[in-house]
Amino acid sequence: MMTTADMAMRMDPAYEKISRRFHANPEEFADAFARAWFKLTHRDMGPKALYLGKEVPAEDLIWQDPVPAGPSLSDADVATLKAAIAATDLTVSEMVYTAWSSASTFRGSDKRGGANGAHIRLAPMKDWEVNQPAQLQKVLSVLEGIQAGFGKPVSMADLIVLAGNVGVEQAAKAAGHDVDVPFTPGRGDASQEMTEVDSMDVLEPAADAFRNYQKESYAISAEELMIDKSQLLGLTAPEMTVLVGGMRALGATFGDTKHGIFTDRPGQLTNDYFTNLLDMSTVWSGMGGSEEMFEGKDRKTGAAKWTGTRVDLVFGSNSQLRAISEVYGQSDAEAKFVGDFVKAWTKVMDADRFDV
Repeated sequence: MMTTADMAMRMDPAYEKISRRFHANPEEFADAFARAWFKLTHRDMGPKALYLGKEVPAEDLIWQDPVPAGPSLSDADVATLKAAIAATDLTVSEMVYTAWSSASTFRGSDKRGGANGAHIRLAPMKDWEVNQPAQLQKVLSVLEGIQAGFGKPVSMADLIVLAGNVGVEQAAKAAGHDVDVPFTPGRGDASQEMTEVDSMDVLEPAADAFRNYQKESYAISAEELMIDKSQLLGLTAPEMTVLVGGMRALGATFGDTKHGIFTDRPGQLTNDYFTNLLDMSTVWSGMGGSEEMFEGKDRKTGAAKWTGTRVDLVFGSNSQLRAISEVYGQSDAEAKFVGDFVKAWTKVMDADRFDV
């Protein structure tokens, strides 16, 4: 007895050729089976650096998303590079948005994605809508110039993350807070030849609440998609909350949308997002009856103040998220907010650093 799958190996013109080749070359078949089995049983283990034991294959396999070791940088090197980045005309939102786009591809489920490898400069990531290709190329061109003129090896992967850190530090300073965002160098740069395009394509986000992006309408609500994204990044509820509020304050939103920018001083790392979201003098209603977009108006005058998405308003409507938001929205909590944002930001930037 044979199933249709069995019959296909014999009757399908494409599969028949493969079956006959394996029949004539049993050693080739044995090798192909061993490789397929190894891939099946190890696909969710992440990069080869996480493998243990004496039987780890020496060969680098493309589905493992191989990344070469990156060059080391001294503290003086990092300081020099940060100064060079700060001297460019890149804005806070451009640097932060690009670094987040690179690092937030990480998935804790199979340990794929992340900033290491700088895959964001390669196909297919460089062309994803959510990564804003035109802005991305501008940022990459500036960083490539710094890389070329540095005088010693430095990876684009490190420069992208470092630029994001510079953006966060500049925004914090503009808000009156001097912070030093932790940075761990050593990321490497993958090549296009090391990148399996079809495999990388599955990392493209359908939604990223942190950038206020959603590719299209789904049966699943925007806030549920945010929880899913946060879970993949390994974030706690407070970390998710502080990152959304911080990203809005920095103006790092898809298409420069003003939805969720609850501040009169975008680009500064303030807790305005939470203060204004929870302000009881504002009344919210759906825009044109929408259940996705909302407008906040002054309760007394009816004057329009803010616009936001479901993702933004859930931090005021969900009891647990509101409790966290109220902590960050207090008038004396901005220093805590900035410190917590830096910690959560660093966690995402280093999510795939299994070597440290």
